Amino acid sequence: MSENVLVADPCVNICRVDPDGKFCQGCKRTALEIGSWPRMTEQQRADVAALIRQRTDPAVTRAMQPTP
Repeated sequence: MSENVLVADPCVNICRVDPDGKFCQGCKRTALEIGSWPRMTEQQRADVAALIRQRTDPAVTRAMQPTP
């Protein structure tokens, strides 16, 4: 990642934890990721952004669901 690229804060002001208590329903970050964001390097922020994309990918989301 280029040092000149800034990763925007993914907060969308819908600050509510999902029913499983894992992720914010708005930005899809964990509480630790949200709290650490101001102190993260741009590379760390890019890594979190990649995790968010995985969390919002329907195929990944289905794979994370427990089987009945």
